[in-house]
Amino acid sequence: MNVQVNKRNIFNIIFISIIFFYCLYAGLYIYQTSTVINGERYYCLFDDAMISMRYARNFANGDGLVWNPGSEKIEGYTNPLWVLYMSLFHLMPIPASKMSLLIQISGALFLLINLFFIKKIAGFISNNSKLISLSAVFLTAFYLPLSIWSLQGMEISILILLLSISTWLLFNCIKFNIFSFGIFILLGIGILIRPDFAIIYMAVLIFLIITDEKNRKKNFVFGLSIFLCFILLQTIFRILYYDEILPNTYYLKMTGYPFFLRISRGVYVFVKFIWTMNWIIFLIPLSIIFFRRDKYVVFLLCIFSVQIFYSIYVGGDAWESKNGSNRYLSIVMPVFFILFSYSSFLLIRNFSNFLVNNYYRIRKLRTNILFVLFIVLLLFSFTNFNSFYRDDFGPNSLSELLLFKKPTGVGRFKIHINNALTIDKITNKEAKIAVVFAGVTPYFSNRYYIDLLGRNDKKIAREKSFVYSGFEKFIGFYPGHSKYNFNYSIVQLNPDIILGLWRPTKENKLYIDNHYREIVINGIRLTIRKNSNKILWNKINYLKK
Repeated sequence: MNVQVNKRNIFNIIFISIIFFYCLYAGLYIYQTSTVINGERYYCLFDDAMISMRYARNFANGDGLVWNPGSEKIEGYTNPLWVLYMSLFHLMPIPASKMSLLIQISGALFLLINLFFIKKIAGFISNNSKLISLSAVFLTAFYLPLSIWSLQGMEISILILLLSISTWLLFNCIKFNIFSFGIFILLGIGILIRPDFAIIYMAVLIFLIITDEKNRKKNFVFGLSIFLCFILLQTIFRILYYDEILPNTYYLKMTGYPFFLRISRGVYVFVKFIWTMNWIIFLIPLSIIFFRRDKYVVFLLCIFSVQIFYSIYVGGDAWESKNGSNRYLSIVMPVFFILFSYSSFLLIRNFSNFLVNNYYRIRKLRTNILFVLFIVLLLFSFTNFNSFYRDDFGPNSLSELLLFKKPTGVGRFKIHINNALTIDKITNKEAKIAVVFAGVTPYFSNRYYIDLLGRNDKKIAREKSFVYSGFEKFIGFYPGHSKYNFNYSIVQLNPDIILGLWRPTKENKLYIDNHYREIVINGIRLTIRKNSNKILWNKINYLKK
């Protein structure tokens, strides 16, 4: 009895230690995403998250849910409720330089709470195995892509938490044979945060309809009704406010590119993901079907599989080469780690039994062998999970995980913020700025911006995507980065300043050379329209001294 109590205490101490070190890690990670400019520390989010922040700021300021105040209403964000959540912080008297910090702390808090539910779920399916629970918690806490997406402001953190809570409720419903509204309400909130969370909602609903015979009618009626309510709520708002049935981002990412080529790219990036992770390790969770086929295990496998197919269907994300699991797969990676931990334990247990049965002398060491083999596999797999940068086979991603180097993307934050501060100094309020990166610079600036890649432009979002030739046409599709129109965005809209171009041609460069000139101010390189009356030329001459 005392031995069991001591073991329980040891595992509790380990869990508390993981929680403590995760809090410390998250704090240090967030601090490393900041940068100092002119003596002031700026906190910043992933560029896509900063697009949402600009919408949130404008909404809080009374300008509406728009990217450019006073301009056409366009739904250029993919996370409606997350934008509204961000807007609450913008009602507070907090400087723009510190606003992102609050969102980052929120992401860390959501991931922290999620660890408690991961522990519960892993314990539930493993007959309260502390080893399996701690393994799942550890892998989830220190999986770098979750930090990249969540601690840099994306809505991934809250979606992961909603899925984990819903899973915990669902398992209890199955165990006690009861019905719960809470599952559907939580998943419905997830749809409001990100509409494509509807895929997970429907997967859960179908699973309950098929497996829960006693509550099948309730699940069908109430689950479907709540689903339709949340979908209709967004659609009605979108029609009334934006005069559109679907968000602008849908047209940008899902239209104008051949279906087969999009799917091909989705398959390609998924295969690269599992190959880089180590495909044998990726297959380990699937081995659980040889040991257990109950509802709990089937549900976890189904949820993970659904997100895989969805990621393939949309052609993947635009950042697979840099961030490991993309935004779609990251939502279910904690589920993967639960399955991985449990499957690894079962495989090693059977292997240790084989050793004991064939080598009598080591029978007394069975428990030690099981534990050592499990820890070795855990650490080996942990390294593989976090080794995903394609150009260096992982060392840089491991350095980033261990906080030896700045988080991915942070190097550009300082450039974009400096661009914004400089632009506001050398232009009047009527100036128009063309950007490729539509998040950081527009957020920290108070000017009218032109989105060259169409996320915040209806015309470009509805055009055809650029398609490569040869083999590249199968893998060269980058969702949200394949539509652009130089003649429209530059020639017709005539921006006063251009901050980069996307795949410019020789003709594009010739036009720029004839109508614009490049100016460097304190290391900031700007392409400015010649003789523009929106540029404060005297200010430029002063700053260049």
